[in-house]
Amino acid sequence: MQHAEENVAPPRETTCWTASAAGPALVIHGGAGGRIREFQNLPEGTFEQALRASYEAGADVLRDGGSALDAVCAAVAVMEDDPLFNAGRGAALTADGRAELDASVMAGGLAGAVAGSRHARHPVFAARAVMERTGHVLIAQPAVETLTDWDLETVEPDWFVTLERSAQLERVVARREATNQHGTVGAVARDAQGRLAAATSTGGTCGQWTGRIGDTPVIGAGTYARDGLAAVSCTGHGEAFLRGVVAHDVVARLRYTDADLRGAVLDTIEESLTAHDASGGIIAVGADGSLVVAYNSAMMLAAMPDGADLRLMA
Repeated sequence: MQHAEENVAPPRETTCWTASAAGPALVIHGGAGGRIREFQNLPEGTFEQALRASYEAGADVLRDGGSALDAVCAAVAVMEDDPLFNAGRGAALTADGRAELDASVMAGGLAGAVAGSRHARHPVFAARAVMERTGHVLIAQPAVETLTDWDLETVEPDWFVTLERSAQLERVVARREATNQHGTVGAVARDAQGRLAAATSTGGTCGQWTGRIGDTPVIGAGTYARDGLAAVSCTGHGEAFLRGVVAHDVVARLRYTDADLRGAVLDTIEESLTAHDASGGIIAVGADGSLVVAYNSAMMLAAMPDGADLRLMA
């Protein structure tokens, strides 16, 4: 029998952080929910350091005049290589102990995604390759030969599996205790030319059915960006984000109503998540420089600029 990790904490009142930027801007997230038990004894500041490393990778791209798309991919790739996050190496495992990785990117009216990826070291780069090198939007389980043709680094599937995630799976399947979900990483950015981009990457939910696909690789559900409006990346209860087409809903509120970015995010969380007893978080950057981090879960890992400083949420 296959089990999925339970997100036992009910939705809470939404927490929202906002800021604004006159020029290039970046916001990242490392997942909403709660830290898994296997990470509870890490040294203080571990997650803050990891978030800072990811943020600086993307921010460096923007400082050098790079594109929003390059920035979000750079930030997400750092988290895909860090076993602390549920993406890439260290991702949550399916019920049969495998890592099945999903990712998506969107920028300039184009989008690309991969689902169930098992060989791309950086699923976010595979998603970008789908966008830039094929006529498609979503490819499931891209083959090693395809990834090689795209000049992407490949690894054996076991490379993604860590001791901590194996222990988590054993605990969750055995039902020795219920634990909060923790997972999905993402980034949104606006560059010096005003272009917007979003990227999201995940291993899904611990103990999920083999072949299960959440919101992350579904454009409009977990990731969406539209120049002139906003870029959005989501994390949390994937099925709720799918049903609510949450990322697109945020942008649609900006396009079709007089809502500002903060209001659009908060209303979407209330209607698509809280009202359905689901939890999660959203990061967004607006064309006007508005920055938002909001979540109704117990916590959210995120980083955003705060004037000349960096605000870390961990």
